[in-house]
Amino acid sequence: MAQALLKAPARPAIHQTKLLIDGRWVDAAEGGKFETYDPATGDVIAEVAAGTAADVDKAVTAARRALETGPWATMDAADRGNLMFALADLVEKNAEELAALESLNCGKIITDSIGDLGGVVNTLRYYAGWADKIEGKTVPVRGNFLSYTLRQPVGVVGQIIPWNFPLLMLAWKFGPALACGNTIVLKPAEQTPLTALRIGELAQEAGIPNGVINIINGFGETAGAAMVTHPGIDKIAFTGHVDTAKIIQKAAADTLKRTTFELGGKSPNVIFADANLDDAVAGAFHAIYFHGGQCCTAGSRLFVEKKIHGEFVERLAAKAKERKVGNQLDTATEQGPQVSQEQLDKILHYCELGQKQGAKLVTGGKREGDKGYFVAPTIFDNVKDDMAIAKDEIFGPVVSVLPFDSMNEVITRANNTTYGLAAAIWTKDIDKAHTYAKNVKAGTVWVNCYHVVDATTPFGGFKMSGQGRENGEAALEHYTETKTVTVKLN
Repeated sequence: MAQALLKAPARPAIHQTKLLIDGRWVDAAEGGKFETYDPATGDVIAEVAAGTAADVDKAVTAARRALETGPWATMDAADRGNLMFALADLVEKNAEELAALESLNCGKIITDSIGDLGGVVNTLRYYAGWADKIEGKTVPVRGNFLSYTLRQPVGVVGQIIPWNFPLLMLAWKFGPALACGNTIVLKPAEQTPLTALRIGELAQEAGIPNGVINIINGFGETAGAAMVTHPGIDKIAFTGHVDTAKIIQKAAADTLKRTTFELGGKSPNVIFADANLDDAVAGAFHAIYFHGGQCCTAGSRLFVEKKIHGEFVERLAAKAKERKVGNQLDTATEQGPQVSQEQLDKILHYCELGQKQGAKLVTGGKREGDKGYFVAPTIFDNVKDDMAIAKDEIFGPVVSVLPFDSMNEVITRANNTTYGLAAAIWTKDIDKAHTYAKNVKAGTVWVNCYHVVDATTPFGGFKMSGQGRENGEAALEHYTETKTVTVKLN
C-alpha cells in the first residue's frame, strides 16, 4: 500500500468522463453533461456525462445479460474472487493517483485520501476471499427427504454512493455484491464522480467481464430515480441522507425491491472525568474534525462530565484554533474545504442558528478565506438538547458541547435522537464502558477510540440511521437469496 506522501502530488489526469455501460465508455443517450468542481477553488475540473433513464435502462439490460448468460454467470466462485483480487492489486498500484483524484474532487486532505485507499484495498481483498465461501446448509427435515439450501445472487443491484468517501463507499458496495455473484449499476454522487470512473477503467483492466460493473453518472432526480423504479433492478443499496432514503423506500415499493440504507447520525461522544484527558481531547477532536466533519459517524454531540467541562473545552478550543485549514493537496494541510457551496451555506446557517438559540460560540463559526468552501473548526458550548445544532446533522466541522452529571442522565440524553449510527465513551472504568455500550442505541460503539472501522466488522445504524449492515459477513446476507431444495429419497 502506498505510504503517506512527503510532498504534494501532481494534479491528477482525468482519464474518463463518460458512462460505462456493457464494457463500453459512451456519452449519455440524451447528450447531457454536468460540471464537477474543485471545492478548494470552485473551479471546474471537468464536464461529465449526465445519465438519465435511457442510460439506466441500457445498463440494466447489460447487467442482466451478464448475470444470466455471460461468463460471470458460469464462472467458478474462486475465479470470481481472483478477479476481485486483481482489481484490488490495480487499486493498490494506482493508489497515489486515485488519492490525488479523490482529494481534488471531494476536498479531502491528501493524507486522509491515502489512508482511505488502504481501506479500499482491504475491503476488496476481504470480500474476494469470501467469494468461494458463501455456502448453503443441509437441513435434517422430517421424513425420507434430503433438504439443502443454496445461496444465490440477489440479481442486478443498483448502488448509490455519497460524496464524502467516494472510493471507500464504492468498495463497501462492490465488495459483497461481486463476491456473491451479482452485477452492478452504480451511480456515484454528482459532486464526486471521477474516482468511480477511474475504478471502472481498472475493473476492465482486471478482466471483470463486460456488463458486470456499469457506472451511470447523473443526478438523483433523474438517474437515481430511474434506478429505484426500474423493474430490472432487484436491490438498491444507498448511502446518503435520510430524507433521500425515505423517497427511495417509497419509490421502491412498487417493485418490492430489497433496500439497504446507510444513513446519517448525530453521534454522542461521552467524556467521563476519569478518562485519560490527553487521549480524550485528541479523540474528540478527531471525532468531529476528520474530513471537515463530513462523516456520518462524526462525534458532533460532545457530552463532557461537569467536573472537567471547563478544562476540556479550553483544551479542545486551543487545538481547533491551531488547525491548518487549506488546499487539500498540500500535505501540510490538516482540514480541506467542504465539498460544495451548498454544504458551505448549510454549515454557516447552523452556525448562525446556534448563536441565535443561545449556545456559546467558543471558536470558529465563520468562513475561512473568500475562495473555495472552507469553514473554520467550530465549537459551541453549553448547548441544550433541543437546539437545532444538537438535533440536526450538520455534516461540517461544528461540535456541540453538552455538560452532564451522571451515567443514567447521559445515556438518556445520548439516546434522545432519531439517529443511532455511532457512539463513543472515554473512561478508565470498565463497568462504565460496558454499561454505556449496552444501553446506547447505536450500531457502532467505540471505547477510548473513535472512527475505527474495518472491513471485517458490521457497520450500520439503529433507528433512522439505516437498515441493514455494510462490511463483515453480515453484508453478504443482503446480496444473496436463500433457496431451499428438497429431494424425495427412495
